Amino acid sequence: MTIKVIIVDDQAMVRAGFAALLAAQPDIDVVGDAPDGRQGVELSRTVHPDVVLMDVRMPEMDGLEAARRLLEPPPGVVHRPKVLMLTTFDVDDYVYEALRAGASGFLLKDAPPADLISAVRVVAAGEALLAPSVTRRLIADFAGRPAPRRQRSVRLNGLTPRETEVLELIARGLSNQEIAAKLVLAEQTVKTHVGRVLAKLSLRDRAQAVVFAYESGLVTPGEA
Repeated sequence: MTIKVIIVDDQAMVRAGFAALLAAQPDIDVVGDAPDGRQGVELSRTVHPDVVLMDVRMPEMDGLEAARRLLEPPPGVVHRPKVLMLTTFDVDDYVYEALRAGASGFLLKDAPPADLISAVRVVAAGEALLAPSVTRRLIADFAGRPAPRRQRSVRLNGLTPRETEVLELIARGLSNQEIAAKLVLAEQTVKTHVGRVLAKLSLRDRAQAVVFAYESGLVTPGEA
């Protein structure tokens, strides 16, 4: 199945470069581009892409607000694309807020071409583009944020002890393979547990699971 993509970035050269790279792939179709968040939202609601590559900082409307509008559409708007944030920084406050809003992850603008192509495919498939190294950077970012101790969320009560353990390890930055090794489980079993955690907590993907684990009080920054 062909993946429909739009590119939203205020730099024409970035849009052109990404479009040329992605359009050369047999399974990716670049169906449009926009120079700011407002036009990006309008374009998305017209062409219904599978994935939106969204720059963080843009005039008129930044990527965060545009992502919110796409991922939390008004009544009557059914289409919700996957949103992949583009940034020039490893960890960016805007990107963190976008993950909270439901973005599927973020990618550095200077990432190798193969990483961009892979990112589009991963996000289109419904996975989060949140590699363990990125998760660990987000954890470090959490650790640097002064915040009051949150009361443990009652939503965690719906998880089994094993699912709670898996969620905590996701939030610690472990991949499925690392979780399998730590818990002495098959990797497919871990994948099943991850799927159940997301379903029970009504989370879209692994990115939201990391954010939820910290905001629910399950994990506290700085704990070993």
